[in-house]
Amino acid sequence: MELSPSAHVDTFCRDRLPPFPLWPQLPFELPELRYPDRLNCAVRLLDDAVALWGADRPCLLTPTDSWTYGDLLRHANQVAQVLTEDLGLIAGNRVLLRGPNNPWLVASWFGVLKAGGVAVTTMPLLRAAELAELHDIARPAVALCDHRYLDELEAADTPGLTVLSYGGVADDDLIGRCTAKDGVFAGVVTAADDVALIAFTSGTTGRPKATMHFHRDVLANADTFSRHIVKPRQDDVFTGTPPLAFTFGLGGLVVFPLHVGAATLLIEQASPQRLAELVAEHGVTVLFTAPTAYRAIMAAGAVDRLAGLRRCVSAGEALPAQVWEDFHAATGLRIIDGIGATEMLHVFISAADDDIRPGATGKPVPGYRAMVVDPTGAPVADGEPGLLAVTGPTGCRYLDDPRQTTYVRNGWNITGDTYTRDADGYFWYVARSDDMIVSSGYNIAGPEVEKALLTHPRVADCGVVGAPDDRRGMVVKAYVVLCDGVAADDVTVKELQDHVKQAIAPYKYPRAVEFVSELPRTGNGKLQRGELRRRAVDAIG
Repeated sequence: MELSPSAHVDTFCRDRLPPFPLWPQLPFELPELRYPDRLNCAVRLLDDAVALWGADRPCLLTPTDSWTYGDLLRHANQVAQVLTEDLGLIAGNRVLLRGPNNPWLVASWFGVLKAGGVAVTTMPLLRAAELAELHDIARPAVALCDHRYLDELEAADTPGLTVLSYGGVADDDLIGRCTAKDGVFAGVVTAADDVALIAFTSGTTGRPKATMHFHRDVLANADTFSRHIVKPRQDDVFTGTPPLAFTFGLGGLVVFPLHVGAATLLIEQASPQRLAELVAEHGVTVLFTAPTAYRAIMAAGAVDRLAGLRRCVSAGEALPAQVWEDFHAATGLRIIDGIGATEMLHVFISAADDDIRPGATGKPVPGYRAMVVDPTGAPVADGEPGLLAVTGPTGCRYLDDPRQTTYVRNGWNITGDTYTRDADGYFWYVARSDDMIVSSGYNIAGPEVEKALLTHPRVADCGVVGAPDDRRGMVVKAYVVLCDGVAADDVTVKELQDHVKQAIAPYKYPRAVEFVSELPRTGNGKLQRGELRRRAVDAIG
């Protein structure tokens, strides 16, 4: 395998790609996946869109504002000018992005890519210690941060990082700097296989894994799942709840709509009731969210507000057949389920319309292949559970991480999910195969929550697993051994929960806490998570 000559002056990312023998197979069987050697996905998605459909097309909407494609192009160019002219960014530098879903975050993402940088979009709820760890892995040169989320970033240990806020009143605010630029910028002519973005995903050890994706990968997801399953139209209006730091959100709320000249409604935060109201108010036709939200909209009695939808997409956790059936009965809409992974960038197994079988995830998206294998990598018989293995035009490339050999085996991406395949080729989710907890679409590493709990002076020992939950799919459950003399009561539960919320992103806190006298451990002291998971299941049985 040979990469195209890079346009990156800073070769940090390319130098830290896994050795070629550890890469997954990357078949490019569809004609639409044959990209030129020189490709900047931001130019393809934005500049080309303006050239094709004009600058006045609606592009980014919010509950209170609206940007055209021309507005976004001008602001993205201004961001690129600030980065290169004012801050000295060179091609290949990483830029950390931190903020909720709004137009300036999108403009920043496009500006970074147009400038030849590598976008490192982070969850806005991350705390200082988590941001410091991400900085240590990705080594960004610059951070563009919504002014409301500066505190934790400023508290993080990030030597050498230049931080520029946006949306506030600071003298050097990014938006203010942009007004001084003319908005004319020719995108850097990157290689199709130059790294465009670094996306983080939790590791089962608690240390995040940095996945690197090329410019061609960003377009490949639009030319596979979006083109063949979602089938967007130029008159569509997209919206959804996943943050743009999730590749599910980046694809569904930015890449897919802009790939066809559609518009997208960006929502910073909304309850299920408010989400449904916004869908109705703004004529939304394509909705991306997790099963939890579809369930909550039904529970809130707000399904009538979804009458204008023609496409509903679900991912982030398994979609129960009953939720699909109930939603279909209430709305007539067929939810498009799918499984994706940060390592693969977006959805690779799905089905739409008459091909949907409620309860099944679906079949491999055109461009991808999938099979169910045993621990040796050999295919198992239909109906037998095993490890899900996938290959396609996108795949896992961790940044300088030994876990590459775990995720990629014999050229296949092993996702960490247990599946069965039926005789008709449909794939059915069974469970996660590792220690990840998938709750309301969020991937949470049990060991990371344990680490946070153990910093509390009243905790002697703890173990954290996922517990089944009707609303969230799973919830984080902590089994805690308290220090002598500490009361095992609701006051202590809340104290521990609040402590975790302050130590790491609040969505990771244990919603269930059970106090125990000791934890199940092996002879060499290893925590027996399987036993804790069994207890969590038995507790609700």
